[in-house]
Amino acid sequence: MASQDWFEKDFYKTLGVSKDVSDEELKKVYRKLARKYHPDSNPGNAAAEAKFKEISEAYSVLSDKTQRQEYDQIRAMGSGARFTAGGPGGQGGFSDAYSGFFGGGSQQADFSDVFGNLFGGGNFGRPSGGFRGYGGPSKGQDVVSSVTVDFFEAVNGETMSLTGPTGRVNVKIPAGVNDGQKIRVRGKGHPSPDGGQPGDIVLEVHVTKHPVFEREGANIRVNVPVTFVEATLGATIEVPTLDGETVKLKVTPGTPAGRVLRVKGRGVKTAKTQGDLLAVVQIAVPSHLDDQATAALNAFAEVAPKENPRADLIAKARR
Repeated sequence: MASQDWFEKDFYKTLGVSKDVSDEELKKVYRKLARKYHPDSNPGNAAAEAKFKEISEAYSVLSDKTQRQEYDQIRAMGSGARFTAGGPGGQGGFSDAYSGFFGGGSQQADFSDVFGNLFGGGNFGRPSGGFRGYGGPSKGQDVVSSVTVDFFEAVNGETMSLTGPTGRVNVKIPAGVNDGQKIRVRGKGHPSPDGGQPGDIVLEVHVTKHPVFEREGANIRVNVPVTFVEATLGATIEVPTLDGETVKLKVTPGTPAGRVLRVKGRGVKTAKTQGDLLAVVQIAVPSHLDDQATAALNAFAEVAPKENPRADLIAKARR
């Protein structure tokens, strides 16, 4: 639903974009401006907060295909019209764009079809709420923003305090939230201009990477180095988990690199599921050997099975 001040506000100018800006470029520009003027980045800066509200309002309209088309139509009519103060008897009237659009001359113009199409039906002049009293109450504009959380905040969940159009808002980040996931906080966006429901806050979550753990849905993957001897002869090794403790895993003799050792129930716990820990075996090759170790390895090579581990690979590549 249109806002009553669309005639005066130039949303394209607010965002610094042209009228033929693409959806992708519009989103890119908005994100850049939102990061710059977000109240959390400018605490106590009233000017930055006001600017953030302006760009959020502009993006909310221009990013919506229907609202953008309606806005462009309203602006096109408003930019070419002027209200004159005077015919005979003190009667004012629209001239220029409107008179040309409706045929000019002294004919009485009928605005019902034009404004009915723009604002949701005919019966122009019959109050029913919405834009300047027509078409039903409109919902307030959504606030679209983003937040960055660290890996463990995403795994365990977090409650964050953010600044919205109506003040501070507590937003619950659910346990197991994924990178790029959007969270909607209903009723905490911009108020309606005509008594309707307030808009929402739509928050896109970005999750920082962890140096050890990697998410695969609810599962946690971790690369675990084992020595050549441990992989060949077998061993019991310790592997880190999300809670800071370690678990012991058995590496069977002859374990190849890339084998996944699964620990049930030690992944991400959400409201719907419980993931596992996936320990991926990586063979750690020593970078330095002394003379004794080199001699022992050469002796092993002499008695080891004479197999080419790449033979199957080469054969499959030729098929």
